[in-house]
Amino acid sequence: MTFANAWILHFLWLLPLTAVVLVFLSRQKEKAMNRFADPDLLVRMTGKARKGRRFLKGLFLTLALAMVFIAAAGPRWGSRFQEVRQKGVDIMVVVDVSPSMMVEDVKPNRLERARREITDFLRVVQGDRAGLLAFSGAAFVQCPLTLDYGAIEMFLNALQVGFIPVPGTDLGGAIEKSLASFDTESETDRVMILITDGEDNEGKGIEAARKAAGKGVRIFVYGMGDVSGGPVPSDEGRGGFKKDREGRLILSKLDEEGLRKIALLSGGTYVRSVAGDLDLDILYFDGIKQRTDPGILKSGKIKVFEERFTFFILAAFLFLILEGMIDEYRNRGREGGNA
Repeated sequence: MTFANAWILHFLWLLPLTAVVLVFLSRQKEKAMNRFADPDLLVRMTGKARKGRRFLKGLFLTLALAMVFIAAAGPRWGSRFQEVRQKGVDIMVVVDVSPSMMVEDVKPNRLERARREITDFLRVVQGDRAGLLAFSGAAFVQCPLTLDYGAIEMFLNALQVGFIPVPGTDLGGAIEKSLASFDTESETDRVMILITDGEDNEGKGIEAARKAAGKGVRIFVYGMGDVSGGPVPSDEGRGGFKKDREGRLILSKLDEEGLRKIALLSGGTYVRSVAGDLDLDILYFDGIKQRTDPGILKSGKIKVFEERFTFFILAAFLFLILEGMIDEYRNRGREGGNA
């Protein structure tokens, strides 16, 4: 026998105290009765008390309490195997780590904001497999599709601008690399969450979106930044901002039009980051969950123990019935008649 809540069994130490309390109450009752009337008169009125029966009543009450404690501890014996299945979709989170993601038109900056949104997203994901891919001028899978969200978060915390040495922003290459990371033999729906400011330096994002649509992969796009843009911080480590050859600040602007096209072509949706909103959560519940059908990601059998607490509840009920049937003064009527 095993117990689901074995710690409750410690309350069984209260049973001796219960027995002491019952004895004390019985004696107090007897003293009170003696103060009420002469002992001979009490015998005529109530009959003679039977100490053996009084002991049985106390014993049954104590046993009933013991059965309640054991039942609450969740006794289990016997087991069976139960088949379980986990359903969900495959989600590859694709994050832009190009220098433009350091622009501070969203606070504290685009990349940090994206990191926080993904962290919140991982807390609401409902049984889906997720993976992480980072890109700039090239794309690399940081964490393959997994149900271990803690592992994804570990790789997410390591992302930073310059993490990928190839400069630029190749949306097309990121989408194609993400497509290759999916399990082609899986029957579950596949989606991509593309987090970027949309500056497609290579101009291949639209074509890659069409390719994704042809493979049944939806792209849900999360636009980082503001359409008015902001200056790109210098990567020289001395502060300041990047400038062109003529000495003018280089501004990075959110390309909403291009990102909307990518989402539309692949059957996904587009959302722009707005301060104070849980945008990625909305994208998940109102976008991904509404437009996908979860498939079986994991199946297997688990050992399930049979709960047996009902036997002890019934035993407690039986002891209470027996306690109520015992009369300490069973012969009170006959003894009263003889008087």
